[in-house]
Amino acid sequence: MGLEALLVFPIAGVALILIANFLARLASYKSDNKAKQEPYESGIPTIGKTWIQFKVGYYLFAIIFLIFDVEVIFLLPWAVIFKGFGVAAFIEILIFLVILGIGLLYAWKKRALRWE
Repeated sequence: MGLEALLVFPIAGVALILIANFLARLASYKSDNKAKQEPYESGIPTIGKTWIQFKVGYYLFAIIFLIFDVEVIFLLPWAVIFKGFGVAAFIEILIFLVILGIGLLYAWKKRALRWE
């Protein structure tokens, strides 16, 4: 396994993606209905300009929420089987929590948690 594998895997990956996209376009239903091209909100036609700018703080708030949501997903299984792992697992989870805590402090310092 040498240079051939280095070339075959990327080429096969790109080929599989192209084939999947081609088959999806071939099998999909196409409609030229103008109503499907219009933006909407909850099925109600928009009034005024639909492409508006919003504050990037909302995006940062959502990303931080997702990070800590994923943290909970990792902590729950660990907490269920904690007794079987011992001190090493406890130290590892403390390191994990410290890293996330540093991230939270950084976000707090940069005022990413302010909803203004």
